[in-house]
Amino acid sequence: MCKHILNAQVAIRSPCCKKWFDCAECHAEKEKHPLQQSMEMVFACKKCKKCFRKDVSDWDDSDEYCPHCDNHFVLEAKTPSLALNVEGEDVRVDSRMIKDERVKADEQKTIWDIGNDAFGKLG
Repeated sequence: MCKHILNAQVAIRSPCCKKWFDCAECHAEKEKHPLQQSMEMVFACKKCKKCFRKDVSDWDDSDEYCPHCDNHFVLEAKTPSLALNVEGEDVRVDSRMIKDERVKADEQKTIWDIGNDAFGKLG
């Protein structure tokens, strides 16, 4: 699980040490040697769990998909960021529970409720 890229769709095998990493930053953290660059990359799709090779020298739009399951693995990376959130529902989205105190609700009247005007009419 990569902590640098939250939506990593493939794992990449490094050509220098033949180990699998989700990104180059993960390789730099775990290994003491620099990442060797090559024109042929080996990927492992995280959706179908199958490995495939891609040549980087002639990369086109069709190379952005897994050849086995058509998973689109070249995405804009979502990196973790600090955020301050309030727990609970957002009242701007669902405002059914908010009661406006300025508007007085009509009270439900029943046949057993005697109003102020009924005292003079009863015998």
